[in-house]
Amino acid sequence: MKVLLFNGSLEKKPTSTSFAIIAYLREQLERKGMDVTVFNLAEASIPFFDTAGLQEVPDAAREMTKIFRDADLHIWLTPLYHGSMTGAMKNCLDWIEISSREPVPYLTNKVIGMVCWAEGGHAMQGINTMEAVAKALRAWVLPYSVPAVRGHLYNKADYSISEEYSKKFDLLVNLLTDVKFQFAE
Repeated sequence: MKVLLFNGSLEKKPTSTSFAIIAYLREQLERKGMDVTVFNLAEASIPFFDTAGLQEVPDAAREMTKIFRDADLHIWLTPLYHGSMTGAMKNCLDWIEISSREPVPYLTNKVIGMVCWAEGGHAMQGINTMEAVAKALRAWVLPYSVPAVRGHLYNKADYSISEEYSKKFDLLVNLLTDVKFQFAE
């Protein structure tokens, strides 16, 4: 089964929060035999969404849409930015509109888990925004998500994921990969 880890953060340092979470999730998913793809938005060169003024869809947007549509399961990750996901993440997801005329458009029947982190306790706002977008793209949102307080994510000694969040991420992975959804197409 193919799993996409969508990193909506613009962080590029390998020691960043998003990379630490992705490394942990990737390891857990691969232990379960999943084929994992990581889509790092900061490296993707996705242009601003503009289908009205374009003659042709940019290759980066076309490739990104294919990656998203080919994955069976997704986990979306973002830091909280002013009560929402990053603007670049939303822009990226807007490009999935190019699949609107496909026989099975958008992210129809994909199952998506969500992670958002913030300095305070408001990360759920980012998850609510991602959930609204996922549902608009016809995906199924896992009824369990991980809103994280960034200061509690790590063990201070070695900067590894804390036991508290390891348990939460493990539950997210188990729910996402163990549920057998069957849809009539």
